[in-house]
Amino acid sequence: MKKIPILLLFLLPPSLICLSCGGGAPTSTKTSGLPYRAFLSNSISGGTSSAGVFVVNALSDVRPGVAPIAAGNNPGMMVLTPNLGLTLVFSGIGTQASDNQFTVINNASESAVGHVTLPGLTESFVVSPDSSTTYVAVPAASVVGQQQPGLVEAISLNNGAFTGEVDIPSVHYLSIDNTGDRIFGFSDNSDSIAVITPSDIGIPNTNPVVTINGFDRPVWALFSPDDTTAYVLNCGAECGGTQASIQKVDLTLTTCLPTGVCPPVNVPAATVAMLSGSTLYLAGTPYSGGAPSQPCTGQTTQATTCGLLTFFDLDTMSVVGAPIVITDGYHTRMALGANGQLFIGARTCTEIVPPIPAPAGAETRGCLSVYNTLTTAVGSVPPGGVLIPPANGDVTGLQPIGKRADNPNIAQQVIYVVQGGSLDIYDLTIDALAYNPNNPNNPGKISNLIGQFIDVKTVDF
Repeated sequence: MKKIPILLLFLLPPSLICLSCGGGAPTSTKTSGLPYRAFLSNSISGGTSSAGVFVVNALSDVRPGVAPIAAGNNPGMMVLTPNLGLTLVFSGIGTQASDNQFTVINNASESAVGHVTLPGLTESFVVSPDSSTTYVAVPAASVVGQQQPGLVEAISLNNGAFTGEVDIPSVHYLSIDNTGDRIFGFSDNSDSIAVITPSDIGIPNTNPVVTINGFDRPVWALFSPDDTTAYVLNCGAECGGTQASIQKVDLTLTTCLPTGVCPPVNVPAATVAMLSGSTLYLAGTPYSGGAPSQPCTGQTTQATTCGLLTFFDLDTMSVVGAPIVITDGYHTRMALGANGQLFIGARTCTEIVPPIPAPAGAETRGCLSVYNTLTTAVGSVPPGGVLIPPANGDVTGLQPIGKRADNPNIAQQVIYVVQGGSLDIYDLTIDALAYNPNNPNNPGKISNLIGQFIDVKTVDF
C-alpha cells in the first residue's frame, strides 16, 4: 500500500485550498437570499454561460442574479453532507486532460471553500454520518508498487487533510452503513466485496480491509437500521456476470456461516435500487449472451429492447408481482416524487430521435421512465402504468422538490430532472412538464438557464 506521506507531498501544496474555512453547518447569510435552493452543476463554458454550480429558487423555478459557484472545469456529480452544510462536487470527464477537481461548497455562503485534485475519475463518494469525512472511490488511481490501479481516498471535511487511503483494485462504487463504521467497496468485474473499517484507515500496521466472496458482480448495498444486516445488489449478467440477484449478508455472523453471506435470490436485472417501506424498487436491463434481451412487451416503440422495474420485499426476501417494462440502458438514478410517481433514469439507452422537422406522431424516446405507484390514474398514466416522456438523452440527475409538496400555498408538486444536459421540471400531479409562469412559453423550463447540466440537489431543510 502506498504511504500516506507520499500522497500528501504530491497533492497538498498545489491542490488543497483552505477546506477548513467553511466546513460544518450553515452559519452565514445566503448570498442569493433564497430560503429553499437547488444547486445545478453545469459542465461547460460558452457564450454567457460559465461552468460552475448554478443556484435556483426551488420554490418558484427562477434563477436568481448570482454568479455560478466555481467548481472546476466540468462540474458534474454532487453529494450533500448529511447535515446539509456542504455540497461536494466532482469535476472530470475521464480524459487525460481532465482536471479531476473535487470541490467543497459551503451551502450557507454559496461559495467554494476548498479544492482537492484527485488521482483520477470518480463516480462514487460517500460521507460519514457526522458530515466530517468523505470517502472517494478512484478506480484508475495509480498505486506505487502495485500493478492494478484503484484507491479509496479519505478526506477530512473539518480541516482539509487527506486522512488516508486504501488500495482496492478497480474500486468503482461505495456504500456506507448508518453509523459510518463500515464501508462496502465494489470493484469492476469482481465477485467480491471489500469491507472497509474507516477508523483504521491511515493507521500504521493496520489492515482496514477484509474481503468477502460469494457474490455476482455486486454494485451496491443497503444496510438495516441497526447495521446488523446488509442487502447486496448483484448486477449479474448486465455487468459481465451470471445472474442478477439480491443477497443478504448477516454482519453478526450468527447465520449463513461461515462468512454471513446468504444464498442469492434471483431477480431479472438490477443496477440501481430504492427502498420504500419494506419494498425495494429495482431497475436494470436483462442480458443474455452478452447483449440486452428484454423485449418491449406492451409498449408501442421502435426500440427493440427494454429494461425492467422489479419489486422486492425485504421482509420475505422475495420478488413481488410481475416486473414492469421500462427503458433499457444502464440504470443509475431513481427517485420517488411526492405524488407517488417513481422516476427511473438510465444512460446509454436506446434513443429514438425524430427527424427535423418531426412528422406528426413521430416517436421521441430517451432514458427516462415514470412509474405510477398509486391506485389512481395520474394524468394519462393508469395505476401501475409507465410513461416514457418524449425527451432524448441520458438521465444524470433527479431531485424531488419536497418543500413544495409540504406547503399548502404551492399547488404544484414537482421533480427536477436533468436529461440530455437540460433541466426539466415535471408536475407530479399530471406526469407532464410543469407550467412555469416565469417562462410561460416553455413548459418545464427556467428562463436564463443555459448550459450542459449534469446533476441537481436541494440544499435546504
